[in-house]
This record gives sequence, structure tokens and C-alpha cells, in this order.
Amino acid sequence: MLPIQNDQPTACLVGRVWRPGIGPALVTLRGDDLIDITNAQTPTMRDLLERDDIVAYVRAAKGELIGTLADLVAGSTEDATGDALHLLSPADLQSVKASGVTFAESMVERVIEEQAAGNADRAQEIRKKVQAVIGDSLNGIDPGSPEAMRVKSVLQAEGLWSQYLEVGIGPDAEVFTKAQPMASVGWGASVGLHPMSSWNNPEPEIVLAINSQGRIVGATLGNDVNLRDVEGRSALLLGKAKDNNASCAIGPFLRLFDDTYGLDDVGAAELNLQVTGEDGFVLNGHSSMTKISRRPADIVAQTIGRHHQYPDGFMLFLGTLFAPIQDRDTPGQGFTHKMGDVVTIAEAKLGELRNTVRLSTQCPEWRFGTSALMRNLAGRGLL
Repeated sequence: MLPIQNDQPTACLVGRVWRPGIGPALVTLRGDDLIDITNAQTPTMRDLLERDDIVAYVRAAKGELIGTLADLVAGSTEDATGDALHLLSPADLQSVKASGVTFAESMVERVIEEQAAGNADRAQEIRKKVQAVIGDSLNGIDPGSPEAMRVKSVLQAEGLWSQYLEVGIGPDAEVFTKAQPMASVGWGASVGLHPMSSWNNPEPEIVLAINSQGRIVGATLGNDVNLRDVEGRSALLLGKAKDNNASCAIGPFLRLFDDTYGLDDVGAAELNLQVTGEDGFVLNGHSSMTKISRRPADIVAQTIGRHHQYPDGFMLFLGTLFAPIQDRDTPGQGFTHKMGDVVTIAEAKLGELRNTVRLSTQCPEWRFGTSALMRNLAGRGLL
């Protein structure tokens, strides 16, 4: 299956690929043709997204035909190197940020993680206790509202108040750094789990592209890998749980906002997840953006403004409704990854993101950072 199907002929798609013997290049898709649109005006994705006329510029760019979509997919494997044409994450100089606990319906599982202190054996027992008080979800509560504050009082009285509930139904969104600029991986690559984790899962999400002015200019798919045991032990371990080698995937392409696709489409997105294990296990999941508790534009406004600037823009994971409780091995322990799991995240208007799960110590080391990109572009006469 190709990462972008031809049922979206109006989509204005941009991405990044590695060109053999050259390096990173900006591309757009025209039908099945892959067109390199890198030039001195827009040497990076950051520069492209700063333009006021992004879509018109991309559509008018002459560029260079460098292959087909099928060629690109064939080269985008776990062991892809500079010797093959392959997909990269569409992010380059942007910070990679993520928002957590944005879906009230999945918030219960976050409370369970914290109450279990990262111990999967206790999850089922605590799940029953928590659900007896607050049910399966807190759907319909507007974060920061008087109703939300009344719920907070009830939960505190029951000894169930949690840092996850604070950011889930309180006034302030949780926004954290998921990966360093240039560190996210693209379609086909390995995605990594820290070796210290034994309870973890994929997180299918929409990722917004925001430029330095705070303008939301496009959307794509992302896998914000979640280490449930590490984060559950302590919120102070969030950085270790979230930012590791190959700890998130973004792609396949960025769909730019235009008169055929925009923030309303993001809000209506239905994401499907499939995990296929080498042991024959199959997990199917779903995340509906219609059930997000915080408006994406509000999360963006809490992230960028006079209080915090992003001169190179940022990519923002919007969170997920998906929280796996299907048992894989031991009854009551729910789901956790095994090495070799293939994770596929699909959405009708954004295509498909596919990656294979490995330990972060088994994934290719991250070597090509911002300084390497700058030297590469300078050597090509693009800076």
C-alpha cells in the first residue's frame, strides 16, 4: 500500500526526502511524480512554511522530476541510507512539540498509569476502582469550566485527583518537547522504545505544522510513542519517556491548508491504527478528532505567543483518543509492544504512516542534525 493514495487529487502535499549523493530535499507530489522544489528561496521546510503564498508557490514551482511515489516507497525501509531515495520526516528546523491528555475519554487510562506507578500488574485492579468513581471517561467536560472544577473537587475527595486530570480538565494544556529538531523519523523507518520500558504503546495522532508567526499551515500524521511504565512512575520522567532516539515518526507528507483542506477537516479526522506483530498478534484501534476536549487552535495559542517564540516554527502532536487495554499476553496487563511490530496509522485525507518498532538502541543513530544540514545546504550553494 502506498502512503498517499490518488483519491486526494486536490491535495497540496509537501515533504522531505533523501536524495542519493545530494542530501535532504523538499518535494511535492504531482500525481505519482515526485518533484524536487528545493532552491535558494526555500532550502528548508522551515523556509517554505514561512511564505505567505505557500500553496500557490508549491503549485507553480517547476522543480525537477526525481522519481515516482513507488520509487520513494521502495527505498523507504528500516535500513534506508543516503544510498537510496527515501522519505524523511517533513520536519527539519522546527521544534517537535506534543500536547498530552487532550482527549477526556482516554484520560482514565492516564490516571491508571499514575495510580499503578508504572506497574502493569496493578492496572486492572486500579481501573475498576477509578471507573467506579468517574466511569469510563470524562467526555463532554470543557477544560477549565465550572463543571470541570466541580469534578475536580469530587475526585480530590475520593483521593483520585491526578496530574493527568489537572491538564486534562484544568485550564492549562500540557505541551512538552517530543523530539529535537531533525530528530523525528519518516515513513518506513524504525521507531524506537527506550530499553528501560516494558509497558508501552503507539499513539496515533494528527500533527499540525505551525510557522514562526503562529499560523497553522498544514497537517500530517504522527506516532507519539508512549512509555506507560516510565511516565507512570513519575511525571518528572516525562523527558526520558518521550525524547529518545527515533522516539516519534511524522509523515508521510504534510498536507498544506488551502480551499480544499483546513482546520475543520483536522477536527473531523478519523484515525485508524493497526499493530501487526511477528507473533501473529493484531491490534486495531481508532482515534476520532471529533472527541478532542481542547480546540487545536487553543493548544497552539497556549504554545506560541509573547510568552514563547519559535523562530523556526514547530510541529505539534495533538494527542490521541486511543488507549490500548486489549490483553496481548498476560490477562489484565493489556497491550505492550514487541520488537518487530509494524504500526500503521491511516487517515482518509492524510494517507498512511507506517513504521517498525525496535529498541531505541537498535534504531540507526541520529547523526544528521541542524549543523549537518546547514553544511550540506551551503555546499550545494543554497545558503
